Amino acid sequence: MTIDPVKLDKLAQVAIKVGLQLAEGQDLIMTAPMTAAPLVRRITEHAYKAGAGLVTTIYSDEESTLARYKHANSASFDKAAGWLYSGMAEAFRNNAARLAISGDNPMMLAGQDPEKVTRAMRANSAAYKPALQLITGFDINWNIVSYPTASWAKLVFPNDSEEEAVSKLADAIFKASRVDQDDPIAAWAEHNANLKKRWTWLNGKAFSALKYTGPGTDLTVGLADGHRWKGGASEAKNGITCNPNIPTEEVFTTPHKLRVEGHVAGTKPLSHNGALIEDMQARFEGGRLVEFKSSKNQDLFNKVLDTDEGGRRLGEVALVPHSSPISASGILFFNTLYDENASCHIAQGQCYSDCFVNGKDLTQDQISAQGGNTSNIHIDWMIGSDKIDIDGVHADGSTEPVMRGGEWAN
Repeated sequence: MTIDPVKLDKLAQVAIKVGLQLAEGQDLIMTAPMTAAPLVRRITEHAYKAGAGLVTTIYSDEESTLARYKHANSASFDKAAGWLYSGMAEAFRNNAARLAISGDNPMMLAGQDPEKVTRAMRANSAAYKPALQLITGFDINWNIVSYPTASWAKLVFPNDSEEEAVSKLADAIFKASRVDQDDPIAAWAEHNANLKKRWTWLNGKAFSALKYTGPGTDLTVGLADGHRWKGGASEAKNGITCNPNIPTEEVFTTPHKLRVEGHVAGTKPLSHNGALIEDMQARFEGGRLVEFKSSKNQDLFNKVLDTDEGGRRLGEVALVPHSSPISASGILFFNTLYDENASCHIAQGQCYSDCFVNGKDLTQDQISAQGGNTSNIHIDWMIGSDKIDIDGVHADGSTEPVMRGGEWAN
């Protein structure tokens, strides 16, 4: 399969030196599909060259996952490897870094019983929560990168041979991750600086809400009290500055869980746990998503939203220009890491506690009191396009343009 080995090696370097900025002596826990082993090996090499303590990789396998759905008894789907996640949480408390390689076929579970998928996801989310809170709370440096597996590539490019599809997806990943450039690390420094200009401007404005208008959309998203915008490189509580998502084009913050009103239309399909959810429409009252419709998998997504009390409330709001490189590629990746960076988006569920002024020092109760949401899920879905206008609303009710036609207004 045609994957440029030089660019793959550059991606591994970017993951360690930009994504994680792995510290001398720091352990690393990595998760990856077995088919992503070529990237795992290169990342492991660069991690040790950077002085890593111990690199531990936990592999997943699509065929083994599917075997569970074909042959496991019903009780299996209410179980999760809590012992594994407890161990990961313990490692994070001891300052291990976290790196996830995404690459599984996003539609792997499309043909499976939706009830079993939902139950398994719910059990897994609950078991993973102690570890996930340390990641979303930014206790540690963490990063996600991607590898062009054959099953994912054929989904994105169904009309090409497997080899051609992998080659095309690899090129798209390398371009979006900026490793097609001569000096990717310098390119990331410049990109981070541009994102910082955006979130610095937004923080200076301290808007109380954002108002979205466009086809099928008239939505006001109140922002959490004491929220702060972030994007690109961020400093974790352990003092290490990392880029959690590679690629990234967004600036984001925490909405107020009780102050979202109106209706909004999704602008891209959402691939979630093997289901494609299309033509999404949602209505919010008092911060709660009270009515959700879609042309595909409506019932399934409503069940996901009912995972817990916080599932129907927002945990993130993010701004991405329509002209972002990922949007300009015209590719639907069926992978939220990419698709969310093609469009403004919102996320159902868990908020990022670091998106508050002095967030590192706030307790969970304080974050909740300021409007931060808690949930076992965090699901981004896309609501931006070249037809969406966004205004910032000041505390006195006056407004000013933030985005026009999907592009920054200033």
